[in-house]
Amino acid sequence: MNPVDYLRISLTDRCNFRCQYCMPVGEKIEYQPHPELLSNDEVLTLVRDVFAPVGFKHFRLTGGEPLIRSNIVDLVAAISSLPSTQDLSLTTNGWLLADLAADLYAAGLRRINISLDSLNSATFAKITGRSSQETWNRVWRGIQVAHQVGFDPLKLNVVVIPGVNDGEVLELAALSIDRGWHIRFIEFMPIGNDALFLERGWIDSEMIRGQIADRWGLEAAQVRGNGPADVFQIPGAKGTLGFISQMSECFCDRCNRVRLSADGWLRPCLLNEAGQLDLKTVLRQGVSAAVLQEQVRDLLMLKADINYKERESGSTTSTYGRTMSQIGG
Repeated sequence: MNPVDYLRISLTDRCNFRCQYCMPVGEKIEYQPHPELLSNDEVLTLVRDVFAPVGFKHFRLTGGEPLIRSNIVDLVAAISSLPSTQDLSLTTNGWLLADLAADLYAAGLRRINISLDSLNSATFAKITGRSSQETWNRVWRGIQVAHQVGFDPLKLNVVVIPGVNDGEVLELAALSIDRGWHIRFIEFMPIGNDALFLERGWIDSEMIRGQIADRWGLEAAQVRGNGPADVFQIPGAKGTLGFISQMSECFCDRCNRVRLSADGWLRPCLLNEAGQLDLKTVLRQGVSAAVLQEQVRDLLMLKADINYKERESGSTTSTYGRTMSQIGG
C-alpha cells in the first residue's frame, strides 16, 4: 500500500444542492448542529499539529458544499501557508464559485474540482434538485471564472447514472479537446441512495472508455493530482479524461487517503466504517497533540484493503449510516 499522506477534510455536512447520487431522494437529512462541527481553528490545529507531523502533505477541502462554510478563504490561506502543505485542493458544486474563485486563488488554492454532471439544464436540474436554467448557468459561470483565474488543473467531476446522464458521455468528454480541462467520469456508488442505485444500477468505466475510444481514440496521459483516476487523453486534446472506477476496478492497493468528517470523525476508508476515530472529542478535552498523533498512527495501521465488490459482492445495497454528503464525498 502507498504511504497514507492525503487527508480529505469535510468542512460541512450541508449542501445547497441535493444531488441524487449523494442524498436519498425525498428523505429528510438530519444535519449536525453547528457547535458539533469542527471550527476553523480546530481544523487548522489538527492539520498543523497532528496530521502534518504524522506525514500528511496533501489536503482536499470537501463538504457537503465547502464554499458555504464561513471564512472559507481564511481557512484556505491558513492551510496553504503551512510549510508542511505540499498540495491543497477543493471540491465544489460551483454555485458560489464565480464570486469566490479569485479570492481562493489569492489565498493559495491552486487545484479545484467542480461537479458538472450534465450539459443539459433539465438533466442538471433533475440530478441536483435545483430546477432552473439559472442553476446550470451559474455553475457554468463559476467554471469559466475559475479557468480565467488560473486554476490548474481544473477538473470537472461527472457521476454517470444510467438512464439519466449516460447519453452525454461523448459531449462531456469533448470539453477536454479545446480546453485544458480534465474531465473525471465516476462510477455511481450506493452510499446514501440505495433506492436509486437499485433502480438504475451503474455503468463501469471500461464501457465509458470504449465509447470515447471508438469516437476519437484514447492514449495514456498524466495530470497533477493525488486521486485514484486512471488518466487518458483524446489524441491532440488540451485536457485529459480520468476514470474513477471504485465499483469495477479495485484501487485499494494504491489508496493514500483518509477522511475527516465535518464533526471530527477520522475514517480510514470511504467504504469501511470500522475503526473510526473521534478526534473532535479528544481535541476538545485538551488531549495533547502528541497523543493525537499516536492515535492517528494507530488508525493508519488498521487501514484495510477493502472495496465495495468484496464487501457486498456487488449485488446488494450498503448499510452505511451516513450519506455521501455527510461523509465528505
